[in-house]
Amino acid sequence: MPHSLRLGVNIDHVATLRNARGAAYPEPLRAALLAEAAGADGVTAHLREDRRHIRDSDIAALKAELGIPLNFEMAPTEEMQAIALATAPHACCLVPEKRQEVTTEGGLDVVADLPRLTEYVGTLNEAGIRVSMFIGHDPAQIEASAQIGAAVIELHTGHYCDLHYAGRFAERDLELEALAAGAAYAHSLGLEVHAGHGLTFETVGPVAAMPEIRELNIGHFLIGEAVFVGLEGAIGQMRALMDAARGE
Repeated sequence: MPHSLRLGVNIDHVATLRNARGAAYPEPLRAALLAEAAGADGVTAHLREDRRHIRDSDIAALKAELGIPLNFEMAPTEEMQAIALATAPHACCLVPEKRQEVTTEGGLDVVADLPRLTEYVGTLNEAGIRVSMFIGHDPAQIEASAQIGAAVIELHTGHYCDLHYAGRFAERDLELEALAAGAAYAHSLGLEVHAGHGLTFETVGPVAAMPEIRELNIGHFLIGEAVFVGLEGAIGQMRALMDAARGE
């Protein structure tokens, strides 16, 4: 029986490890295929403009070899749109991107770029690619994502996770409430709701328990944990915690 909550595994940081030595290994495709064998419902890869981890050849290999959906994370630029149209992944997740950042620091500002993003998303929709907007829980951003024709939003859980690990539990709980309200509001507008960024074994449960959320995308923690227990073990434990949160 299918899970009510899907797990997408982001394999970017296998590429980070490869690129640290300029070697041909470890291969992101191998990690993606192991994730698929371990029960992942999809694979996410972010082709950044500076190609700091995933490369164009990785995206092509993932699309050719994977038997589960490929979620192509990308900045909403003309270059990335052309690559997405040529690759035809299952889905594209549009994310903000700054060259100097270590990782994606916040959600996309859909409100501030409404006309351009409406046209941009429309082009991807016409090609049969599902579009997800990586945003915060601000109701205005959720409404704008629905307005431009996106099928999905992915709520940024990074702030919640940061507050948890900083021991700021009262603020963490308020952020969790805001995420839950955002998920419910997006669902009421007909958007499919995903979530991700910074989730770990410790923090995944409360997010996984939100009934409107259909998919979690988790990468950095799983790749790090795989150093100690292997990718299959890391994915298996995350899957078990997600299912427990859903009562499955």
